[in-house]
Amino acid sequence: MTQQPMQPIRTTSGGVSQAVLLSCVDQWGRAVEVPTTLGYRADDPYALSMVFHSAGGDVEWVLARTLLLQGLASPCGDGDVKVYPSIDEDANAVTILDFCSPDGRLVAQTDSLALQSFLSRTFELVPVGSESKHLDLDGLVAALLGTP
Repeated sequence: MTQQPMQPIRTTSGGVSQAVLLSCVDQWGRAVEVPTTLGYRADDPYALSMVFHSAGGDVEWVLARTLLLQGLASPCGDGDVKVYPSIDEDANAVTILDFCSPDGRLVAQTDSLALQSFLSRTFELVPVGSESKHLDLDGLVAALLGTP
C-alpha cells in the first residue's frame, strides 16, 4: 500500500467524518482500493461507522470506537470485526481491519495516522469515559417502545 495523502476531517454539528482509502485484496488476489468514509456522532457516542463506497452501492459497518482505538496498538476484536496494527511494504504504520459476515469476508488496511487523527477529533467531541453523558436514554426508550 502506498502512502495516501491524508484527507481533511469534516466537522458537522455534533459529529465528524473523514474519507480514507482501504486497500483490499479481491477474490482473484488483486489489490483494490475502496473509498471509505469514517463517521462519528456525539449522540451515538460509543459507535463509529465505516461506509464502504462501491459501484454496487454503499455498505455500512458500525463498530465500537474503543475497538478501533485498541486495534491501533494491539490485536483486538472477538466478533465480526477484528483490528490490529501492522507495517506495510514501505515500512509505514497501517491498521488491518478484518470484517466477517455470513455473506463473506473483507480484509483491508489503511493508514494508521489517518485513523489516529480521526479518533482524536472524536475524543474532542466526546472524551473517553464521558460517553454516557451524551446518551438520550429517554429518547431511546421511546423509540424502542414506539412512542412519540
